[in-house]
Amino acid sequence: MRHLLCCLLLAPAVAGAEIYRWTDAQGQVHFSEKPQAGAEQVTVKPQVVERDQATREREERAAKFYDARRDEQAVAATRAAQAREQLQKRCGELREQQDQLSDGGPFYRLDERGERQYYTDGQIETIRRQLAQSLARECQ
Repeated sequence: MRHLLCCLLLAPAVAGAEIYRWTDAQGQVHFSEKPQAGAEQVTVKPQVVERDQATREREERAAKFYDARRDEQAVAATRAAQAREQLQKRCGELREQQDQLSDGGPFYRLDERGERQYYTDGQIETIRRQLAQSLARECQ
């Protein structure tokens, strides 16, 4: 695409340039933008390149491939952002639990009958250790 744009921008400059041709004493033909003694002006017509059907199809396939790749990258970036967001949320929850344990006090869970089952000091220490390990592993 860039090449096409460059060609379009340079085409007027090439079309407007004057080219001169002359032959030196040894019979060698030369071309130049500056006129020499005995030089004749040459008209240069820009060449129009027509692409065949196979080339156009190949270009369309390449464009579709690049569009699909760009879409895949956008989806991957969205998924990565969602994963980062979930990790931040999880880390926030773990830190909040760790802060609650640091505050002290009686901790309990509700059993199947809805009654409080209080944790022992050993169970609380185990939970603290597990939280610390989870934070170290997941939230660096």
